[in-house]
Amino acid sequence: MASTKLDEIDRKILAELQADGRMTNVELAKRVGISAPPCLRRVRTLEEAGYIRGYHADVNPRELGFEVQVFAMVRLQSQAEADLSAFENRCRAWPLVRECHMLNGEIDFVLKCAAPDLSTFQSFLTGQLTAAENVASVKTSLVIRCAKDEPGVPFDVLEERLAKLA
Repeated sequence: MASTKLDEIDRKILAELQADGRMTNVELAKRVGISAPPCLRRVRTLEEAGYIRGYHADVNPRELGFEVQVFAMVRLQSQAEADLSAFENRCRAWPLVRECHMLNGEIDFVLKCAAPDLSTFQSFLTGQLTAAENVASVKTSLVIRCAKDEPGVPFDVLEERLAKLA
């Protein structure tokens, strides 16, 4: 399915699951206008093809005691593929790093970090991140508040685009 175009039902399934991954297959089938057995087959196919990567609870970091969120902009000394991969692997091993994105431009990576307090983040920053091999510089920005945090992709934009192409 990864090499074929998704049909309207597949896109509806993805949009509905993105909005509420906990709904039953029966409810999902009703929302997209098909019966439950083919709906389940389609969901399994979408999972196997990699369109659905997983199902997660959206937990509240502050309620769990993670009061500090920081974006760290990292510049490396070398951008050789082996060095980029080594840094990515290091990021995967650091629990405070929740997201790691390689960028093009002056900054090589932006990391989204979550910590229970500022001193925990400071210890990570000075003891691990800035001390890591190949790290040339790190600039950090403390998150004051989040105005928007939408998961996934905007399916309405996709549908508008497809309608224009049709």
